[in-house]
Amino acid sequence: MARVYLSLGSNVDRENKICAALDALKQNFEQLVLSSVYESAAVGFEGDAFLNMVAGIDTDLTVGELLACLRTIENENGRDRSGARFSSRTLDIDILTYDDVVGTVDGVDLPRDEILKNAFVLWPLAEIAGEENHPVLEKKYSLLWREFDKSLQELKPVFFDWNGQTISKSAA
Repeated sequence: MARVYLSLGSNVDRENKICAALDALKQNFEQLVLSSVYESAAVGFEGDAFLNMVAGIDTDLTVGELLACLRTIENENGRDRSGARFSSRTLDIDILTYDDVVGTVDGVDLPRDEILKNAFVLWPLAEIAGEENHPVLEKKYSLLWREFDKSLQELKPVFFDWNGQTISKSAA
């Protein structure tokens, strides 16, 4: 079984789409390790704020099989791939890491470079996998988060409830 971390994001019907994604992930992978949910401004374009989080799963699927599964979940939630790369999203699910694999596997670059570039990926990853090492830098995610320039992106935890379970609480 491979330990995989996924980033989830939405800025269109965002609460419903994140819940739908979690429902689908739970159905496909049973055990989920979930970060808090964070709100962040759109990056790379003008748009509504996103909700973002990270989920940890264990799977026997190959990277390619997992990617196909995630694309199906996105498509079932109205994902439109015809627009600009940086645009509003009903649902975006990306593979961040797949065990300690480094390189391009089945068209997926591992580990995903957004881990080191975006607070909305690194903070939730550090929250649930803080003692694990980035497979290239060999530094703990918690240390990478402490060293991250937090002035680059505003990010705040928000209250989020999924199936009667509080996933996160607001910063206030």
